[in-house]
Amino acid sequence: MSMLMVVTENVPSRLRGRLAIWLLEVRAGVYVGDTSKRVREMIWQQVSELVEEGNVVMAWATNNESGFDFQTLGKNRRIPVDLDGLRLVSFLPVENQ
Repeated sequence: MSMLMVVTENVPSRLRGRLAIWLLEVRAGVYVGDTSKRVREMIWQQVSELVEEGNVVMAWATNNESGFDFQTLGKNRRIPVDLDGLRLVSFLPVENQ
């Protein structure tokens, strides 16, 4: 079991309801819980199927140098990058409007 956090933006209410089955919604769109790897993977599968136009980041505790890992889904300025095995976040440039 490891600590898990999921943050959602602009996702359908049915996805938010689904996440609330397994995790506690501590703020609007912010879910936390203590899950196994199997449950975490099942939650991500549900997120992938129901995200539509929204975006999601999932972070969990793990045994690596930073103590956690994460994955993202959907359009967002923040993108994960790998730098010599360390996961960091990079920002895409702001688009001219």
